[in-house]
Amino acid sequence: MSSKNKIDQEVIDKIISLLENIEFGTVQITVHDSQVTQIEKGEKFRFALKKGNEKLRRVNGD
Repeated sequence: MSSKNKIDQEVIDKIISLLENIEFGTVQITVHDSQVTQIEKGEKFRFALKKGNEKLRRVNGD
């Protein structure tokens, strides 16, 4: 990998942070000319239905 293609530490730290703080979802990294230009996070919150009059329960553990 040439120095032109080295990934900036700030970008690496951001990606790691996003991955460590997501339970369900996606982290999408966009690259243009061998450079990271954009990072997107899509997080999902899942809920389990309960029977009868019981309330919804969040599956993610929160």
